[in-house]
Amino acid sequence: MNREFIKAIEELEKEKQISKDILIEAIESALVSAYKKNYGTSQNVRVNIDRETGDIDVFMKKDVVDEVWEDLIEISLEDALEIDPRYKIGDAIEYQVTPKDFGRIAAQTAKQVVVQRIREAERGMIFDDYINRQGEIITGQIHRISNDTIFINMGKTEGILAATEQVPGETYEINGRVKVFIMDVKKTTKGPQVYLSRSHPGLVKRLFELEVPEIQDGVVEIKSISREAGSRTKMAVYALDDNVDPVGACVGPRGSRVQVIVDELFGEKIDIINWSEDPEKLISSALSPAKVERVIVDEEGKTAVAIVPDYQLSLAIGKEGQNVRLAAKLCGWKIDIKSHSQYFSDDVEIVEYDEPEVMQDEYEDEE
Repeated sequence: MNREFIKAIEELEKEKQISKDILIEAIESALVSAYKKNYGTSQNVRVNIDRETGDIDVFMKKDVVDEVWEDLIEISLEDALEIDPRYKIGDAIEYQVTPKDFGRIAAQTAKQVVVQRIREAERGMIFDDYINRQGEIITGQIHRISNDTIFINMGKTEGILAATEQVPGETYEINGRVKVFIMDVKKTTKGPQVYLSRSHPGLVKRLFELEVPEIQDGVVEIKSISREAGSRTKMAVYALDDNVDPVGACVGPRGSRVQVIVDELFGEKIDIINWSEDPEKLISSALSPAKVERVIVDEEGKTAVAIVPDYQLSLAIGKEGQNVRLAAKLCGWKIDIKSHSQYFSDDVEIVEYDEPEVMQDEYEDEE
């Protein structure tokens, strides 16, 4: 070790944001282990690296005792007094025991420690970067596909798109580029692990934020989203400016804005409605494209009965109940659907969907 080594560590401190003292302390600790390993000793040793010159010294520490039981860690008072007459029982004495060839071992050990710490620091920076981007969209390149799991190269690291977060019907090819939602970031022994999604409702939300200037400017707010990936999404929007049509802003001229997002989602249908604090209006709009005659709400139980024309019943319910299911998620209400005839008949079973656990502020919390 020498001054050049210290300079190299100082450069690393500036470039990689790794503290010089922390790095040197780590090297000192590693050199203690290297000394014991290479010189076959269990002595109580300490390694000191001069912060200015880079010189390395190894010291063996012994306790001054009246009677020696362990030569490696103890020294008699008689022997200690020969070194310095001021020693007394209970004192600790250190010898410099730096081997002549220790510089070679020190250089190898220091290199290993520095490489390891750089790797750890880089992993830490990657984790900090992506944890702050959680809930955002990133474009990555498909690096490899293992079974049903897709690994996506995002530049600094590789993200995981699990089978459960993929959209049914979408196809993925090696080297293909894809927009993904950063769902979660976790620390692992192999570095930060970034979990991605194509099916998360947040993906649709972020796509609209990228595509619609009014949302970027804060004039239009996305109040709630419910999604069944690959099939249909319902989204409720609200304008802070009375002169702005929030639905029109999201749809765009001749549907240009929403069409960009539909294309990105490979044809997934998107229903956009006006948000309302009036549950009757909100539920009526959420059941679109079905026409609703009347909505009867129970504020306390947060339940509602939506009455639709007889010929609109199947449309209101949707294929396999999808339309009313998404409407219930969008509004955060339990919704019962009745046709006009059913509303006046007590012996007809009600079609009921209960999705109260998904509240309107779900995505506001995620932000």
